[in-house]
Amino acid sequence: MNWETHKKLLLKDPKFRKALKETRVEYEIARAIILARLKHKLTQKQLARKLKTKQSVISRVENAQTTPTISFLQRLATSFGGELKVSFEGI
Repeated sequence: MNWETHKKLLLKDPKFRKALKETRVEYEIARAIILARLKHKLTQKQLARKLKTKQSVISRVENAQTTPTISFLQRLATSFGGELKVSFEGI
């Protein structure tokens, strides 16, 4: 079974759809951090050093096992030469 077929089966389950919706923000944050880190050609360890934290912290954030603080996200954005933006959509 390929991923698309498996995904369609999973999405038929209301409990799975609910869990997916509840973890969407954490997933999007993790994905954005991974993409930024890869764009800057950094390992998790290198990014951790840059942020003065541990590699395990970067790993937990990238695996959506923890929700980063606003100050962590601000430091991350600054370290990449960017800025943190927050938006509420559909309000």
